[in-house]
Amino acid sequence: MSDQIKHECGIAIVRLLKPFSYYQEKYGSVLWGFNKLFLLMEKQHNRGQDGAGIGAVKLGMPPGEAFMFRERDNSRNPISKVIRKQLNLYNNLLDRNVIVPEFPWTVKEHWPFGAEVLMGHLRYGTSGGYDKAVCQPYFRKSPWPTRNLMLAGNFNMTNVEELNERLIGRGAHPIFDTDTQTVLEEIGYHMDEEHTRLYHELRDRKTPNEDIAGIISEKLEPADVLHEASKHWDGGYAFGGLIGNGDCFFLRDPNGIRPGFYFQDDEVVAMASERVALMTIFEKKAEEVREVRPGHAVIVKHTGQTYEKQVMVPQQRSSCSFERIYFSRGNDPEIYAERKALGGALSDQVIDAVDGDLTRGVFSFVPNTAEIAYYGLMEELRKRRRDKHIEDILKAQEEGTLDREFLESALRDKWLRIEKIAHKDIKLRTFISQEKSRVQLASHVYDITYGVVNPEDSLVVVDDSIVRGTTLKRSIIRILSKTNPKKIIVASTAPQIRYPDCYGIDMSELGKFIAFQAAIALNKETGREEELAEIYAACVAELKKPKTEMTNQVKRVYEPFTPEQISAKISELVSPKDVDWDGEVQILYQSIENLHASCPGHTGDWYFTGDYPTAGGMAVVNRAFVNYYEKKEGRSY
Repeated sequence: MSDQIKHECGIAIVRLLKPFSYYQEKYGSVLWGFNKLFLLMEKQHNRGQDGAGIGAVKLGMPPGEAFMFRERDNSRNPISKVIRKQLNLYNNLLDRNVIVPEFPWTVKEHWPFGAEVLMGHLRYGTSGGYDKAVCQPYFRKSPWPTRNLMLAGNFNMTNVEELNERLIGRGAHPIFDTDTQTVLEEIGYHMDEEHTRLYHELRDRKTPNEDIAGIISEKLEPADVLHEASKHWDGGYAFGGLIGNGDCFFLRDPNGIRPGFYFQDDEVVAMASERVALMTIFEKKAEEVREVRPGHAVIVKHTGQTYEKQVMVPQQRSSCSFERIYFSRGNDPEIYAERKALGGALSDQVIDAVDGDLTRGVFSFVPNTAEIAYYGLMEELRKRRRDKHIEDILKAQEEGTLDREFLESALRDKWLRIEKIAHKDIKLRTFISQEKSRVQLASHVYDITYGVVNPEDSLVVVDDSIVRGTTLKRSIIRILSKTNPKKIIVASTAPQIRYPDCYGIDMSELGKFIAFQAAIALNKETGREEELAEIYAACVAELKKPKTEMTNQVKRVYEPFTPEQISAKISELVSPKDVDWDGEVQILYQSIENLHASCPGHTGDWYFTGDYPTAGGMAVVNRAFVNYYEKKEGRSY
């Protein structure tokens, strides 16, 4: 993604199923579980760099002893910071002989994260602030173990105001900082209700007081609590949670928008946002790691009993296609294949863009996340060239013109010209992100390779998605133009991003999308400004309806124009005007049909099509246009 978009978050849970002595004896380290948590977080570091946090629950702690712990950090390299702090404490206790690894109970007794239940979170902020206080996990405390809750999620709720009003209506005083706090309090409320119900039931049965807490812990069903808490949620979400008695869970939304995976063996249950992280860290095969089903929760009781249970009625599956295009790590076997397929699906458009003459094309990619799709495009173009050469050779044979000179010519023209054209300067990128004068500096984020592109060549670069087009205009195309090609072709493996996201990706302001800017420009150029005013009025009217009755009025902005017309206008908008180059820029986009064919299990495409899977999404898109028309900045949810 050439434009830096904040997105997603990462969740990791490690639940040890054996005593600490087992890991010390088998693996030579009582820190086996803690180390796995660190690695699981590190393998998902792409999912969050605004902060990190870890949490833990110790099983079977006697009354009076602490049993839940948390550490958070929002500084640079937050994962290593939170982990290093605890390892420094561990080593200090080790040096003082307070803990002795050969006697694992000393680790559990004296070190906060000598715990059987561990959770980690990586944060990319799409709501709330950016200080340490909003880093997850969030923590709800109580002297009763079954009323303690630690929560970490990858999500956005579209109806936070409504959910907070429900809390206020019960007499609560919620803190309006993030939707994580809202969800924490909602789950906590129903945990309290279930705890109270069980307590009174046991008390009325004359259960001995000293037995009540243990029986409540056994009878508490986290899935039932989640079922009650989630009845009014609207959004895309995956949550990991730790309860003070040692129960833990991983919950996924009913549309399967946000991802979640887990596995269980006789040593550990582990859960994460990405399958490949579990495969790599725990050396599991793809088929050993299961996807959490939409609307379900994976529950691990304090006893170690593990099961998956339906919490909400699953809806039409709308798993986020951006996970496959860009967000998740590409070394997952399915994602790798899908990204190659996305690149290959661009071949017809690319061939047309170079006027069918691949010998006059120089092929590359930008940024690095587009590399796999680039391989897919090259593979497909090679197949096309191979098939063409076979046809030419067979035809020459039939006509009697097949000779050495013909074959040498055919073989000489066979290979595509593949070059590494753009190189990202990571240090400069980091500096620019902290510098106010970004515009003047942005054009130097990439270095280029000189001397491999000729003036008669078309330079084709693959990008995985184009959101705002800002980096293309200010940096990439400006730099690529220095190679002096006849034409620069940018091929996006994602379709045109036309609508805001409200389920976890920070793409909420319509006016910043280059596709929306192009459509608005076309409306104005064709004398349709009155139509824009009508769309605004229609959006205002929609927002007065119940959410379940709303329709997406913003689609009308795009309806008069073909995707090709909008792409042509985008090409014009991202072409820098103040460069010493008179070549042409052409932007190509993936089609919706090819997207679905390439990623058949992830059909969530609302940011491309405007077809939102939840009622709250319809409210967000209409509100986004109202904000744009009224010149209001900020998110529309």
